[in-house]
Amino acid sequence: MSIEIKVPVLPESVADALMLDWNKAVGDSVSRDEILVEVETDKVVLEVPAPADGVITEILQESGATVTSGQVLARLAEGEVGQSTDADQASHQPVAEAPPASGGAEGDPLSPSAQKMAEEHGLDVSRISGTGRDGRITKEDILEHIADSVAPDEPSAPVAASVAEGAPSSGSVPAPTVSSGMTGSRETKREPMSRLRQTIANRLVQSQQTAALLTTFNEVNMQPVMELRSKYKEAFEKKHGSRLGFMSFFVKAAVSALEKFPLVNAYIDGTDIVRHSYADIGIAVSSPRGLVVPVLRNCESMGFADIEGTIADFGQRAKDGKIAMDELIGGTFTITNGGVFGSLVSTPIINPPQSAILGMHKIQERPMAENGEVVIRPMMYLALSYDHRIVDGKEAVQFLVTIKDQLEDPARLLLDV
Repeated sequence: MSIEIKVPVLPESVADALMLDWNKAVGDSVSRDEILVEVETDKVVLEVPAPADGVITEILQESGATVTSGQVLARLAEGEVGQSTDADQASHQPVAEAPPASGGAEGDPLSPSAQKMAEEHGLDVSRISGTGRDGRITKEDILEHIADSVAPDEPSAPVAASVAEGAPSSGSVPAPTVSSGMTGSRETKREPMSRLRQTIANRLVQSQQTAALLTTFNEVNMQPVMELRSKYKEAFEKKHGSRLGFMSFFVKAAVSALEKFPLVNAYIDGTDIVRHSYADIGIAVSSPRGLVVPVLRNCESMGFADIEGTIADFGQRAKDGKIAMDELIGGTFTITNGGVFGSLVSTPIINPPQSAILGMHKIQERPMAENGEVVIRPMMYLALSYDHRIVDGKEAVQFLVTIKDQLEDPARLLLDV
């Protein structure tokens, strides 16, 4: 019985997806639920599993193809056993001189393109750390390892060949003549942007071109929050099973400010203003594929433990590439924390169609004047970027002051004042 293998159902907001590398070839036997291929959307990477045991009889869409929801990718003969030809077997064997390319230091699998590249360059993959899903070694990991392995005073093989032949190598831009005093590789590489990176780029440009962006700043004394957190963090973790971080305080403070200034929680649709009676707050999370923004739903009804547990779960699943697509859709307001990377101050760009984004930054001890005396306090700069078409400057400033007041007197978060 022949079974069609199709693209998973995509949400209405996702038009198409990009085919990544196939893990199987025509004639290969597969087991039920074995991952055959992955498809990349502008939000997440989706796995396409085998619907049953059998043999791949036909592949209709090759790696790199653009596909749509429900499109047939391949066909599977259910219950049959594959018999690879000599040519197929040879194509799956590693080069004799090359080290085995079956996995990294922990036995992590390689993508087919990564395995082929490792074999071509005779690489010891046990020395390469994988950044792909579940630790898989990707083509990008191989390229980075090759680049790191180039000696400072030796050009890479493609560049050396191009110099010897007097012509640029394939995929490389010819290096200009330099003085003999300069050393190091001058190879230039070109690679396609991922769907996620393309979407991030397009949305950021869209935000700059379609909104009247403005940023207002303030600073907050984090000592009260830090003291409260230090006092209760062990008891909090023991009871709720998640650590007490700073983000829950900022989410609760943002909810309070959004209730006082609802236009910050609204957006423009044509000539209409769309208001929300709820606060769905996106939390920017870094992942190996780039920035993703999973959404905390109905934050107005969430407690500190709910917020911290959900954010921790988002962070881990973003690292593993397992954020669900519906968790990235929507959101009425966004919080981003550049401070975890050392950012002291920035002007974050709003996520359309939202009207504002709050930027957190690095906590840094600074001298502050209090009651006529100079004291050292752990301070953080806050930035609120907003769409001036819908949010006036006065509202934006007062919104940020509200967050500052809530954080400098955390009892307000519990008493809702």
